[in-house]
Amino acid sequence: MAKTSKIFICSNCGATYTKWLGKCTNCGEWNTIEEQIIDKTESKSKNLLSIYPKLIQDISYDNFERINLPSDELNRILGGGLTKGSIILLAGEPGIGKTTLLMQELMRLNGSTVLYISGEESLGQLKYRSERLGEPHSDFYLFHEVSLPNIIQAINEVAPDFVVVDSIQSIADPDLSGFTGSLQQIRECTVKLEELAKTKNIPIFIIGHITKEGFIAGPKVLEHVVDTVMHFEGDKNYGYRILRVLKNRFGPAPELAIFEMVQDGLKEISNISEYLLETYKPDTPGSSIAVVMEGNKPILIEVQALVSFSPYGTPQRSSIGYDPHRLGMLLAVLEKRLELRLNNRDIFVNVTGGIRIYDPAIDSAVVAAILSSYNDKTLPHLMAFSAEIGLNGELRSVSQLQKRIQETSKLGFKYLITAPIKENSIKEDDNYHIKLNFIANVSELANILFV
Repeated sequence: MAKTSKIFICSNCGATYTKWLGKCTNCGEWNTIEEQIIDKTESKSKNLLSIYPKLIQDISYDNFERINLPSDELNRILGGGLTKGSIILLAGEPGIGKTTLLMQELMRLNGSTVLYISGEESLGQLKYRSERLGEPHSDFYLFHEVSLPNIIQAINEVAPDFVVVDSIQSIADPDLSGFTGSLQQIRECTVKLEELAKTKNIPIFIIGHITKEGFIAGPKVLEHVVDTVMHFEGDKNYGYRILRVLKNRFGPAPELAIFEMVQDGLKEISNISEYLLETYKPDTPGSSIAVVMEGNKPILIEVQALVSFSPYGTPQRSSIGYDPHRLGMLLAVLEKRLELRLNNRDIFVNVTGGIRIYDPAIDSAVVAAILSSYNDKTLPHLMAFSAEIGLNGELRSVSQLQKRIQETSKLGFKYLITAPIKENSIKEDDNYHIKLNFIANVSELANILFV
């Protein structure tokens, strides 16, 4: 007879408890602890005598073959194409375009067989969606199912080249305890799909939901099981979508690609910097250009700042697309090193385009924009910034400076403000047509901006 026991698992962080609690002591979230039934049926041990470690020289990886998708940008952020036998998790907000992205890419593959499994939409709804994407060039099968055994059986019968499961939160294995979308169901269903991808040597896309905080719904182990984690995001007030690769076992991470939502699907943007700087107006006080890295790709993006007198006792500090804690640090540095009086000023910082930047090289552009707005003076024409700022007000060097210089010069900028570097750390190129200004601290930065 099967033995069962109860445990309680936090749906936010995966911490386990022997009894129910209102608040998770590990992550601090309330009402996230759920009851799970664990089957303790003992399984017969397998004969392990035939298993023996292999020398690394004797192991072949020829089956890691790359598949080129129609989108060059998608191939680039995946590390040179889609790897056979890989399992890819694509997460994003409802209605952001996850289904559209996968359908249009897989429908354009010539001579391939695709099985699209949906647990949320009917076949008619999917057919209606696909009509605006054009006629499929591949054998595109649609299947509405929520039972994992039936899904596995359909994969075995159709023998597709690509599989999409939409979404992992909507399918369940009736042999497992827990309701559809529970931690145990999500974890075990993902593990079984991973085993199928490896044994059949077919790539499987898994679409996942996100929480209200923007994190991928389900246990953290879900991200550890899959080979690639992609996050599809974007401000619905804008026409473009951002695809970030957060984890990739077969390529570099993080990486970023931008797609524009048009009438017939998603259109890839090959030159991200030019697209983001279309509305840039250089003769506006409080506006600067930052050169940042997203993975291995340099991007130029506009940073805006507004500094005004505060009518309240406590001034406001707000930032969009930039870490508010880091903004507070930079303001303290400016008050200390430049003796600026900012305690009576409201300060707002915005990274245009709705993109959130994590590269600390944006610090110098944020400081330049704040100083420009504070003095109500425009910055020198065709000047860009790429340097981190430390607590002592020093400018610190950034990685992959050579690529940043190339991208800045290609877009026609004449000056690049950066931190001092070692001699011969970058290659001189007569085709750059750009002047590098090596600035040591924020005092020198303020002097060169407003001479």
